[in-house]
Amino acid sequence: STLSEAAPPNTVVALFNVRDRDSGDNGRTSCELPGDQPFSITPLAVDAYALVTSEALDREEVAEYNVTVRARDEGSPALSASKTLLVRLLDVNDN
Repeated sequence: STLSEAAPPNTVVALFNVRDRDSGDNGRTSCELPGDQPFSITPLAVDAYALVTSEALDREEVAEYNVTVRARDEGSPALSASKTLLVRLLDVNDN
């Protein structure tokens, strides 16, 4: 995915769904972003999420991000899966 470094906070970077075919607590899911990144996850509906910017971005500091999204169910024991998204920043003339 590519994104302008001028994108304001709360800009949608990606939309995704998480599904677990189990029933009950084993089928309920949540998502998280491990580590410190300028992104957050916003729930949209059951099993639907948006990856959004959480702060201003600067391509001169960081040109691209590997954003890992971890989905976890509420079973016992909890099971999880991860997917990494590459987000490249497009340069904006700062002058």
